[in-house]
Amino acid sequence: EITSLLSLCGGQFSGEQEIRVNSPFWILNIPSEEMARGLMKRTVCAKSIFELWGHGRSAGELYASLKNYPVDKMLPYLQSDSTYKVHIHTFNKTLTQAQKIKKIDALEFLPFKGKVNLKNPEHIFWILEDYGMNPNDVPEEPNHLYFGRWIADGQRELIESYSVKKRHFIGNTSMDACLSFIMANHGRVKPNDVVYDPFVGTGGLLISSAHFGAYVCGTDIDYNTIHGLGKASRKNQKWRGPDENIRANLRQYGLEKYYLDALVADSSRPIWRKGMLFDAIITDPPYGIREAPRRMGSQKETVKSVERSTENHFFVSSSYHLSDIFFDLLKFAAEHLVMGGRLVYWLPIYRPEYTEEIIPRHPCLKLISNCEQIFSSHTSRRLITMEKVKEFKDQDENSYLLDGQYMPYRGHNSFREKYFSGVTKRIAKEEKDHQK
Repeated sequence: EITSLLSLCGGQFSGEQEIRVNSPFWILNIPSEEMARGLMKRTVCAKSIFELWGHGRSAGELYASLKNYPVDKMLPYLQSDSTYKVHIHTFNKTLTQAQKIKKIDALEFLPFKGKVNLKNPEHIFWILEDYGMNPNDVPEEPNHLYFGRWIADGQRELIESYSVKKRHFIGNTSMDACLSFIMANHGRVKPNDVVYDPFVGTGGLLISSAHFGAYVCGTDIDYNTIHGLGKASRKNQKWRGPDENIRANLRQYGLEKYYLDALVADSSRPIWRKGMLFDAIITDPPYGIREAPRRMGSQKETVKSVERSTENHFFVSSSYHLSDIFFDLLKFAAEHLVMGGRLVYWLPIYRPEYTEEIIPRHPCLKLISNCEQIFSSHTSRRLITMEKVKEFKDQDENSYLLDGQYMPYRGHNSFREKYFSGVTKRIAKEEKDHQK
């Protein structure tokens, strides 16, 4: 998320910058405070950002680092007519108030000239202490210490204010608010973009993009979901109300003006004119766990597959293999994304068999990131972000069929069976342990 947002703000992520997996703190080289503020106006992963004045592995190292920090960079924030306060934050350890005061008093060598104001200071300084990630093995002294000037907080409050629990219209697979915003950030969604979701469902992914000022639209094969009809997904509610729909969700957050429309359509069949239409495609395809992957079938197919929808709408549905879903999705993105536009989607994975070779590819799309969200010991899903780097030509339409890696993708088709085989084994193990 951070690397995508840096590029959106005009910056560039340096590969030399250190990423410590076992720490919640990260040192970034950002060219300007303006860019840092732009980053924090979007991120839901980062909590706060600071201008780093000093850091070390011990208090002595921290103080030495602070003494080496250029005084001319400090002075604008330490003037006699200014107010300030110092806040201390410890990760994985709780300090007493007396301990905190002692650590703050130890910074008296810094040339503070202003007055302390705990309620409404002009400048806030933080001492950050990292005691590791293991709550069962907390060291006496911190592993790392940092001191800096607070610049801005991230947008983590969006997770609560856009919570699915408070949303007007939801379904069995409505996307978690935090993940929705992360996906929009991976897609580098910006004001006046046009964002499309081919498996729109209840429109959860449209909301985060609309929040960032993009115009949103989507399609789904399920007539009832698009129109907000049928059985409700909420507890203690049998049927959906007359005003439960995607538009009502956007209206709930004051975002209705960004809603273009949602269409009942089959994502496996072309309905859009040729050309580059979308700035981002952000979606969560059905995996066959809570929702069955379906596409339109022919009248020759078995009568059992005929489903009746509300208001006498009939359609014949046939199974839609996961591998076909991803190939259709990549082909669609390659054809209809603008140059530099991004495709962001979730790919379900059976972890014991996972290799990077099973990530679907297309010659017009470059893989930007591949992030894992673990479900269980044997299943997870990966957030795949791709960027259009080559103009789509007719010869690219079926180029993936020539790829020698095509066969490994077929493993996605059995994800549902592998998922439930794992569930069955877990239940059997729990029953066996219970009998003991």
